[in-house]
Amino acid sequence: VDCELVDVAGFTISPDKAESDRVYQPLRNATYQFNVGAARHIAEETGARIVVAEDPHAGVRGADFVYTDVWLSMGHAESERATRIQALGPYQVNDALMSTASPEAIFMHCLPAHRGQEVSDDVLESPASVAFDQAENRLHAQKAMLVKVLT
Repeated sequence: VDCELVDVAGFTISPDKAESDRVYQPLRNATYQFNVGAARHIAEETGARIVVAEDPHAGVRGADFVYTDVWLSMGHAESERATRIQALGPYQVNDALMSTASPEAIFMHCLPAHRGQEVSDDVLESPASVAFDQAENRLHAQKAMLVKVLT
């Protein structure tokens, strides 16, 4: 199993524009290092391959799964909206990006999705998408937790 990780999640505004000409950069904190290190350790044991890439086409090339999340969550300043959407536009999961993945690639999203931002309608509604199945699975897990807590 190959895991191609396009490092978009956890972006923040660079505090020092002189440090980079990119507005958003991955958070290279201890949690990030731990998670990537743990993934690489598991990959060594299982024969998988972990690649961290900033180019979405390089990261998705040949991937069996393509997973994304929203670019703007609750708590993000509304003033940041336009800047984030413009900067992250090249990372949108659309038909062109999915065409670089494995022909049998599965698209995943934890929902809710912002259609036209992190994912196109065509991909979200495609046969390759399991996003709504993911939501259904979470529903059953959440119902089980409620039963446990309330009984």
